[in-house]
Amino acid sequence: MQTHEIRERFTNHFVEAGHTPVPSASLILDDPTLLFVNAGMVPFKPYFLGDQTPDFANGTATSIQKCVRTLDIEEVGITTRHNTFFQMAGNFSFGQYFKEGAITHAWQLLTGSVENGGLGLDPERLWVTVYLDDDEAASIWSDKIGVPEERIQRMGMEDNFWSMGIPGPCGPCSEIYYDRGPDYGKDGGPIADDNRYMEIWNLVFMESVRGEGDKKGNFEIVGELPQKNIDTGMGIERVACLLQGVDNVYETDLLRPVIDAAVELTGSKYDAGNKDNDVRFRVIADHARTGMMIILDGVTPSNEGRGYILRRLLRRIIRSARLLGASGPVMETFMNTIMDTMTPSFPEIADNRERILRVAVAEEKAFSKTLEAGTTRFDEAASAVSASGAKVLPGAQAFELHDTYGFPIDLTVEMAREAGLDVDMDAFNAAMQEQRERAKADNKAKKHRNVDESLYREWVDANPTEFVGYDQLVHDGTVIGLVRDGEKVGEVSQGDEVEVILDVTPMYAESGGQMADRGRLVMGDTILNVNDVQRVGKKLWLHKATVQNGGLDLGSTVTAEVDGAWRHGARQAHSATHLIHAAIRQVLGPTAVQAGSLNKPGYLRFDFNYTDQLTDAQLQEIATITNQAVDADLEVNTIETSLDKAKAMGAMALFGENYGDLVRVVEIGGPFSIELCGGTHVEHASQIGPVAVLGESSVGSGARRIEAYSGMDSFKFLSKEAALASGLAAELKAPTDELPDRIAQLTERLRAAEKEIENLHRQQLLASTAGLANEAETVGAHRVVAKLLPEGITTGDLRTIANDLRGKLQAEDAVIVLLSNVDGKVSLAAAATPQAVQSGVKAGDLVKLVGQYIDGKGGGKPDLAQGTGANAAGIDDALRAVRETLAG
Repeated sequence: MQTHEIRERFTNHFVEAGHTPVPSASLILDDPTLLFVNAGMVPFKPYFLGDQTPDFANGTATSIQKCVRTLDIEEVGITTRHNTFFQMAGNFSFGQYFKEGAITHAWQLLTGSVENGGLGLDPERLWVTVYLDDDEAASIWSDKIGVPEERIQRMGMEDNFWSMGIPGPCGPCSEIYYDRGPDYGKDGGPIADDNRYMEIWNLVFMESVRGEGDKKGNFEIVGELPQKNIDTGMGIERVACLLQGVDNVYETDLLRPVIDAAVELTGSKYDAGNKDNDVRFRVIADHARTGMMIILDGVTPSNEGRGYILRRLLRRIIRSARLLGASGPVMETFMNTIMDTMTPSFPEIADNRERILRVAVAEEKAFSKTLEAGTTRFDEAASAVSASGAKVLPGAQAFELHDTYGFPIDLTVEMAREAGLDVDMDAFNAAMQEQRERAKADNKAKKHRNVDESLYREWVDANPTEFVGYDQLVHDGTVIGLVRDGEKVGEVSQGDEVEVILDVTPMYAESGGQMADRGRLVMGDTILNVNDVQRVGKKLWLHKATVQNGGLDLGSTVTAEVDGAWRHGARQAHSATHLIHAAIRQVLGPTAVQAGSLNKPGYLRFDFNYTDQLTDAQLQEIATITNQAVDADLEVNTIETSLDKAKAMGAMALFGENYGDLVRVVEIGGPFSIELCGGTHVEHASQIGPVAVLGESSVGSGARRIEAYSGMDSFKFLSKEAALASGLAAELKAPTDELPDRIAQLTERLRAAEKEIENLHRQQLLASTAGLANEAETVGAHRVVAKLLPEGITTGDLRTIANDLRGKLQAEDAVIVLLSNVDGKVSLAAAATPQAVQSGVKAGDLVKLVGQYIDGKGGGKPDLAQGTGANAAGIDDALRAVRETLAG
């Protein structure tokens, strides 16, 4: 049975049982506790916490949620049971059925016949576990379902009590296992061997609230949830493994094609007795899928957060392929293969195929350059270790290669072995552990910064805010809530910082990249200045305000007034953003899709997925198309419709955004621009005014940013630019349209003059020091020029002189050490002829020696080095030390 059919059977089973089907949420949610969605229940978290009331028919839902877990990336592939990406099929009940319902639903689907829509597993091979004292669940399994008591086992909190790992909802669970037979391990059930007995479904009976502690059960139960809920998770990939008759998830229809592609590309064999190679093949398959799905949801490689996880995954693919024998590009093949296997389950991959390829291949090209830089650094470090007579590369240098150059430790070990060296893995692992501890501490701090939305639940459920700001800037509203310092209050007075909740408001709350409105709440002499508006649960508007005058009580009626100038500028910027997005797609193609935006009065920035730097011509074309749309006075229309109809219209959605069943479509000029958007916009494009594109820049691998002004801010910017151009034209006595050529000519002449001055300076410098070679003295076996030259000679000039002297003395065993006093600092250069180097002299060592006397630092190659120092008083002692050292 193919994986996509298992998905269909699961969904159909629960829909027929009255559950509301819920599409998978994006892997990226607005949750500061998570980098990625890591469990099927995460999108339902507000309902389990009691922050929001579920609006599903019958109070039940089902979903197949895409999940990513990356805590132990280095462990992937070592065992065959775990993946960084997986699909969690779940059914959820919010205060409806509980243990018996969850157990019955799971058993019916697993053991039901294939002909009747079930999965057809043999009930005699199913084992279950329950929490130690959960007699109720054990009784249901034995008495209601008929599982023999010998196949029901009890486990403790570490195995059969579930929580998210942080304070929040939790409860005992019951897990279902499949006995794969004696070929996979010893008899005795899951307690005896969890390899033979594969866990396929976890039924969580969510009824309690846990406190602080770790996820191993060392936490306190601090209370009960408002109602008893069900959260289950069936591993799609593990069930596929069983139904397809393969040993592990890497052999299933989703991942095995990637391994086969890797075999063909690298020439190595899978499952041929080489355990290290088998791990590498599995890493490629796992990371290709995870990386592809993360890119699908809008993430691009970077050096922090989600982007860093993606970068690590993609680079581990490349590293593994190279260690297996690949010598050329591999990413396009792996990405195409995994997209082919995953598209039946995730049809949206087809529309994003080119973009996914572009991002992944660009990272491969970037990492190839990184490998070159890292290889150079490794060669330097390995040469230094070998020259010292040691046989171990220090762990600190291995960690530097890993952390600074992105150089995988496995590749460092492999290259060290080829150079006859070992790597100090203890020191490397210690440095890695320190880094992990810092990351864990930072992650823990982020988790506890989460907003407690339970404070607002009663308003979210019973009194969601009615927003009327699309059509009105002034509207009366009743104060239905006041929050001050995180607590509900009945009144506020002058000077208070307060959150005001109204039943109706014209003020736009920050979302979709558009900043919140500014304005006032007025009631007679009472005035509150609103400086921000935020949403809770997408339903409740919080007006963050300062009481400027008077006071306010619950139940009062106030007039909410939007700052008209602010809204006008924000509308212009937001509509301009849509025009720029459309222009970008015309110029760069349909894969250049939005990755984020910010709109505020007069200014916008727009992030989009694209790997290459834009040319001046492309940027100019985008600006031209945008302003042509303004000049054409394209009509702006808004439509409320279903999500499916909006997509059928061609409306573009933002990756990572979760939309409801009813969405708002903003259409500018018919097909010119159609986007899902809840923001405020102008009625006609001409109301935007001129749009001045300021430029573009990189915001991470595979992502670019365009910034622009709109409206009066654009006019002011263009006016200043025009004034500057006029001033330059007058100064250069040239028409403005000839300024680029005239400036280019002047720049070229300036460069030529600077080069000529540099050559003259060099000739004068060498002429003034031409006699230095004749001043060479014999010190030990060497001819030595060790001098303090006149003041003011820079390190670069000293290097030039030393190099010249080395050339004049190249027929001898000669050493040059030159110093100069430059504004209280010391410049330093050293050189050695080939004969001197052969006799053991190293210019870099001499620079370090001198540095000890002048509080300096520096280095270089054996034949030429340079440095600087801060203590001119030590120059004489330094020169004396050089002579003594060379004298032997």
